Amino acid sequence: MPGDSFVFKQFIVKQNKCAMKVGTDAVLLGAWAELPSAGYALDVGAGTGIIAMMVAQRSNTSIDTIEIERDAYTQAVENCNNCKWEDRINVVHTSFQDYVKGCARKYDVIITNPPYFNNSLQPASEPRTTARHTCTLSFEELIDGISLLLHKHGSFATILPLKESEMLIDIAKERGLNLSRLMRIKTTASKPEKRVMMEFTFGRDQFSESTIIIENEDHSYTPEYKELTREFYLGF
Repeated sequence: MPGDSFVFKQFIVKQNKCAMKVGTDAVLLGAWAELPSAGYALDVGAGTGIIAMMVAQRSNTSIDTIEIERDAYTQAVENCNNCKWEDRINVVHTSFQDYVKGCARKYDVIITNPPYFNNSLQPASEPRTTARHTCTLSFEELIDGISLLLHKHGSFATILPLKESEMLIDIAKERGLNLSRLMRIKTTASKPEKRVMMEFTFGRDQFSESTIIIENEDHSYTPEYKELTREFYLGF
């Protein structure tokens, strides 16, 4: 979503310093993830801070959000400090690996819109490379860290393309995290799924699967997409 800023119903996201702009993936994930009414949430890879602010809007949790890239960290601090929930959001400039080593807290929910390109040609921009590629955070490192930080009754939510989602599900299962919810995302009904949202827990007793279609064939938004995101987008 281009432009120096993006206006939502209850907050504004400035994005002129951040390599990765506000996108549909982050909005979908921030709206879909199951949240506790209170407790502690962790957002891995703050970017602009959008998911942290969405979590703050939807719950009374205290949120830690971490970002390795300096310009993105600066942008997330700016955005989160200017939102109405700034007292509940803590932005940390660090790598996830270092954060795991120094963190004694257990989180009720962990959310990430992670880097996922493993073998594709990396973009020339170093900040954009960091944001989009697993060169600084592999799926194995991500799941290992989440396994340590997640409360035994907590949940972990993420979004990935189909191939990468299948890889992550296998890695998570090996480490005791089981898929509890899955939502397939299609741009239109006639196109194959573009992304998959997943929720993992340490439990084994539940699983649900659904599909959401973003646009009708005439490029108007579907009622399901509007319903999921209506608390955020101005036009819905």
